[in-house]
Amino acid sequence: MEYNGAMKNRLRRIEGQVRGVLSMMEQEKDCRDVVTQLTAIRTAVDRAIGLVVAGNLEACIRDELEKGNDPDKVIKEAVELLVKSR
Repeated sequence: MEYNGAMKNRLRRIEGQVRGVLSMMEQEKDCRDVVTQLTAIRTAVDRAIGLVVAGNLEACIRDELEKGNDPDKVIKEAVELLVKSR
């Protein structure tokens, strides 16, 4: 699967958020603020996972349909990936 620039930028933003939390910890910021930022990071990672799985699922379903196969197996694998990621 090819990952576009938007996906890479999304992950760079997450990377920046993680660096920001480390900085907050070094500055001994309030734990509520740190947890708030960590929650935002988790949400961003969950969305990135969803986009990766969705993009891959779409490509895999197209491939299976072109081959004349039933895409059910690919769909089940995608669902398993999403469940596993939580």
